[in-house]
Amino acid sequence: MSFRNFLMGLCLFFVVVQYGRAQDNPIPESMKKSLNVLQTSVPFLTIAADSRAGAMGDIGVATTPDVNSQQWNAAKYPFIDGKIGVSVAYTPWLTKLVKDINLVYLSFFYKFDEQQVLSSSLRYFSIGDMIFRDEYGAQIGNYHPNEFAIDAAYSRMFSERISGALTLRYIRSDITGGGTIGVQQYSAGNSFAADLATYYHMPLQLGAQKGEFAWGLSISNLGTKISYTEGSDKLFIPTNLRLGARLSVDLDEYNSITGAFDLNKLLVPTPQKLYVDTETGDSIYYGKPEPSSVPLSWIQSFYDAPGGFNEEMREIMIAAGIEYWYRKQFAIRGGYFYENESKGNRKYFTVGIGMQLNAFFLDFSYLFSASGRNNPLDDTMRFTLGANFGRKTSK
Repeated sequence: MSFRNFLMGLCLFFVVVQYGRAQDNPIPESMKKSLNVLQTSVPFLTIAADSRAGAMGDIGVATTPDVNSQQWNAAKYPFIDGKIGVSVAYTPWLTKLVKDINLVYLSFFYKFDEQQVLSSSLRYFSIGDMIFRDEYGAQIGNYHPNEFAIDAAYSRMFSERISGALTLRYIRSDITGGGTIGVQQYSAGNSFAADLATYYHMPLQLGAQKGEFAWGLSISNLGTKISYTEGSDKLFIPTNLRLGARLSVDLDEYNSITGAFDLNKLLVPTPQKLYVDTETGDSIYYGKPEPSSVPLSWIQSFYDAPGGFNEEMREIMIAAGIEYWYRKQFAIRGGYFYENESKGNRKYFTVGIGMQLNAFFLDFSYLFSASGRNNPLDDTMRFTLGANFGRKTSK
């Protein structure tokens, strides 16, 4: 199936589901653009962990393969230049608010033949120290909450241009330490999930310059809900649809440049909106109630927004980035990430650099907000150190 046919099918799907949505009662005009943020548990799964992606606006589904492809699109691994690779990334998180929250990310891949790759990663999110108090304000305990996810993927090249991958993931979220708050007993939340991904690339001739076009598609965190208490309502994990494209051009023997973009949409239910009629006092809920089935929630996420098609479009996050390489040894990167005001209002620019010395590489990225200096994401820095052995270009 060609990329054009895929896009036409996706557009047709949107038209069909939105036609069904149009049969519902229209939402009042005053509520159409009001705040209505999608709600999920374990949001640490959506944080860009590596510095290269973080420097390019948090993109990665169609960028050139690297050691950290596990988070973005494991299907890129069969086309990677290397035999075995490992990296570690460190991100101090929300430093504007607190100083002891951080994300550590380990990734690994092994290409055991020209077509097949095994890869894995560990994501550990430390949430700092938490003090528990009783109803009188007396301290009753101190705990260090944390969350982690460990996964493994198998990717295979189907032809010289296209590949696919399956990733299996275990998620654990322990934010209470198994304590009791009031009369409610809490425990760690657990979930199992999977990613499905594909990647396509093809060479191009752009005048006198050689280039490459690629696109990628990934559906990540297709998994079970999480609960922290016995018998309580379970929370959705951040199932995400990511679609992106890339164009790379070799300017000459020493210089190359890449431009890429990603489109993201969370496949979770959109919360209903409550409207109270001031004249009659009647309460009206707009949108669709939360489905009982997790797979149904993935489908319903395309047509359940109270504001209809326009609100569904506002749920799509857009990211774009560029990358310049000199002699495949030194890189300069930049990017931009956009999220609508009614869906979280994350807007920021990113910049970064990268260095490659034989098998070893070092990347750094910096984030600054485009929506005001009081944004807690402002001044976020990421550091990544890794090695990729068996690279042909390193020779």
